[in-house]
Amino acid sequence: MESEVKSTGKFALNYGIILGLILVIIIAVMYVTNMLIEGVQWPMVIYYVLFPVFLIYVISQFKKANNGILSLVDALKVGIVTAILSALVYGVFSLVLYYVVDPDLNAKLMEVTREKLYENPRMTEEAVETTMEMAKKFSSPIAGVAIWTALSAILGLIYSLIGGLVMKKEA
Repeated sequence: MESEVKSTGKFALNYGIILGLILVIIIAVMYVTNMLIEGVQWPMVIYYVLFPVFLIYVISQFKKANNGILSLVDALKVGIVTAILSALVYGVFSLVLYYVVDPDLNAKLMEVTREKLYENPRMTEEAVETTMEMAKKFSSPIAGVAIWTALSAILGLIYSLIGGLVMKKEA
């Protein structure tokens, strides 16, 4: 008696939410401790290492749930959907953080960026202003969410492809 093949979408939904919540926790801790405003990056390194490990784990769990059977297509579906869902969970949190919790957060971050640019003795006033104008174009929280989601999808594709090629086992 063979068991039913698990749906990639439903499977990825749970893990995508978990991965997104992990990122939300990291960003929330960074915000509360002012690391976000100060530009401290090491907490994000934890996420950057965890992301591929988590996706490979999800793919392996999907394979296990399907009696050791895994096609490359299913690995890609599970990994990419997990990555995108995690980005969307973070995106919702990010929009709430920037527009509800701390509407001045973007301005604070831009001011810190300006100060750091002035710390560089090779940066002229004109160069600082040019850099700040470019930074303003890309600093919108909505643009940030869109970019984060696209990057998550691309990296999800890459890591899922690697995991799928290593773990695939056709019926």
